[in-house]
Amino acid sequence: MDRISVLSEIADVIDSRKGADPQTSYVAKLFSKAPDAALKKVGEEATEVVMAAKDGDKDHLIYEVADLWFHSMVVLAQAGLRPEMVVAELARREGVSGLVEKANRAEK
Repeated sequence: MDRISVLSEIADVIDSRKGADPQTSYVAKLFSKAPDAALKKVGEEATEVVMAAKDGDKDHLIYEVADLWFHSMVVLAQAGLRPEMVVAELARREGVSGLVEKANRAEK
């Protein structure tokens, strides 16, 4: 299975939890407290990514980035967006200098 398929499958599961019971589903619990609960988790996980990177523990860093990506996917789902859209945006930027991309955003 390719990586984008994994993201798509996770996004499908996240979407399927939108109407689920918050007592039995962590994702449903996040949706029931939208948008704040998932946004708070993204902030917490981003901080944990920074701390893991500073510690130099590669396995812990991978674990924390996975948590960050997951919670970011919940935020995307709350906005009616999919991870494939983020992948498409990354593909659009491929081969474009980061400095050029930043300058293009500043012009808009």
